[in-house]
Amino acid sequence: MILRLASPYTGEVFREVPLDGPRDVERKLACARAAQRSWRMRPIAERARAVELALGWFREHGEEHAREITQQMGKPLREARREVATMLERAAWCVANAEAALASEEVPAPQGTRRRIEHEPLGVVLDVAAWNYPLLTAVNVIVPALLAGNAVLAKPSARTPLCGLAFEEAFASLPDAGLVACLLVGHGEVEALATARRVDHVVFTGSVEGGRQVYAAAAAGLIGVGMELGGKDAAYVAEDAEMERAAAGVVDGACYNAGQSCCAVERAYVHEKGLEEFLERAAEVMGAYRLGDPLEESTTLGPMATAQGLERLERQVADAIERGARLVCGGRRRGVFFEPTLLAEVPQEAEVMREESFGPVLPVRGVSGDGEALEAMNESRYGLTASVWTRDEGRAERMGKELEVGTVYRNRCDYVEPSLPWGGVKDSGFGASLSRYGFWQVTRRKGFLSQG
Repeated sequence: MILRLASPYTGEVFREVPLDGPRDVERKLACARAAQRSWRMRPIAERARAVELALGWFREHGEEHAREITQQMGKPLREARREVATMLERAAWCVANAEAALASEEVPAPQGTRRRIEHEPLGVVLDVAAWNYPLLTAVNVIVPALLAGNAVLAKPSARTPLCGLAFEEAFASLPDAGLVACLLVGHGEVEALATARRVDHVVFTGSVEGGRQVYAAAAAGLIGVGMELGGKDAAYVAEDAEMERAAAGVVDGACYNAGQSCCAVERAYVHEKGLEEFLERAAEVMGAYRLGDPLEESTTLGPMATAQGLERLERQVADAIERGARLVCGGRRRGVFFEPTLLAEVPQEAEVMREESFGPVLPVRGVSGDGEALEAMNESRYGLTASVWTRDEGRAERMGKELEVGTVYRNRCDYVEPSLPWGGVKDSGFGASLSRYGFWQVTRRKGFLSQG
């Protein structure tokens, strides 16, 4: 079967890619198993050098691959270039910190006895990446897994298969052939691999419903899973916030990548004393976005990747207005684009305040203070990130202890720091990638006890 790739901007098919059949899957799985047995025996420093050399492929082909990302899912070329650069930065952090994260841990023991803990590779890791950041969601798993001694089957989204193929090509230079293979298959094949325990671990980035299906399959196979399932991330702009900075940051968090980010700002609570100023400044920032051909250098907001995404945003905006919200700017579908949209006085029960939007829409509600903001921010089935915009670090610390999320920001948002664990709570998933704990997600603990 053939997968036809069409530009979200023009609708034209620009590439055809063959899908993997059962024999292809078997071959890639067998090669990964064989390669991993020798790869895991190599010292971590040797693995790190090999991975670092392989990443040179992306440095050499970065511009070409950035254009392919834009063609596949529509993000402006400037943002696609940034994704390539950020992917290399994250990978470099993992390479630099692998030995420390994976080092043996000596445990205090009585004289004549030695106890230690080793971090052993799991085997073959299946990484199911998302289309919105096809390099970043993949590299969070692929590079730590390789450095830890695993092989990786990279399953990209059907919207961005060229990114999976790029990882396969880049890591073809590793000394053990077949360590990274791209699987171009459907969700049914992913579930079958997990259920039959053909792989040793699955990391899934995508929708809540897709995560439930993969989790059920992994449970049947009794293998481990990591889940990053998106969010409904909230921002709180406190009374003492630097308003110009807060408005610019929150709007960027809502509209970057056309709002198609798991950790995008999808609702904002603003202290009522600064609400009108925030709305005025936010509307001004939104008015500066330039919609157009994502391959043009001047474009700052690209098309939505799917027609379903446009329909969802239209429905949520209409629902909010019917419930009494005020449309400050935007609110319309414009061909394959959705205008940057600012909504004010949005009730908490509106769909746009409760369910994932995944588009350039920012609903705003005024609050009387920290307590009301905290209660509203936690009133969500999601829990990926939250941001607190304040000059008072103590306020952010106090609220951060009670916010039910995986990452808390002060005076910034929509950002992933590789030295910190990345993951969420509630319907945003579980497990952690990046940081030292990202290495632990793709390893198991083995205890050693020596006596006498």
